[in-house]
Amino acid sequence: MRHQSSRLRFGVVAAVPNRRSSIDARGDTRLYPAAFTLIELVVVIAIIIVLASLILGTSTYVQMKGKRSRVEVEIAAMSAALESYKADNGIYPRDTANATTDNLDARISGDPATYRSASLFLYTQLSGTNPDRSSIPGARSYFTFQPNMLIPRDQSSSVTAIADPFGNSYGYSTAYQANQTTGYNPTFDLWSTGAVTSNANPPDQSKWIKNW
Repeated sequence: MRHQSSRLRFGVVAAVPNRRSSIDARGDTRLYPAAFTLIELVVVIAIIIVLASLILGTSTYVQMKGKRSRVEVEIAAMSAALESYKADNGIYPRDTANATTDNLDARISGDPATYRSASLFLYTQLSGTNPDRSSIPGARSYFTFQPNMLIPRDQSSSVTAIADPFGNSYGYSTAYQANQTTGYNPTFDLWSTGAVTSNANPPDQSKWIKNW
């Protein structure tokens, strides 16, 4: 009878999947949960890595799309401010003293590092302030720049350029006014290279956000 009981218990153990059995000192059978095998752990880790990659890729895409949308809004807002400037002054801001806005040509320049002088000039004309953020006597403010739109963002430091959401300088040019074989618009060119910087001539503008 004892022999049959033991066989019965062993039969139950064999029928239960994913369990380990052992016999204690009294001859009774005990069941233990089976541990994960190495292959199972590797499969689980691989699945987690794939899911994390998908989530990260989606998050990056959403962030980039959001930045491009902000650029479009900022270009539209600065363009409206430039129209107000022209209504008061008869011309769009143009650096006739140093020709920084005339010399910057979007057709051949894709490196935002070369935009800073013209961008700084635009900042002074639209904000009515000097690079050190002090007011220009008699100047009117046409646009209020938030700290995150300036390089650097530290408001105790002098401004060096207007920043796009990608952290690069906006491009501002009046090249067409100086020479109709350069630039694009007879009014002004205003653009962001987005997340792309290039020293190629001509630059690839397929991912730029621009007003032409």
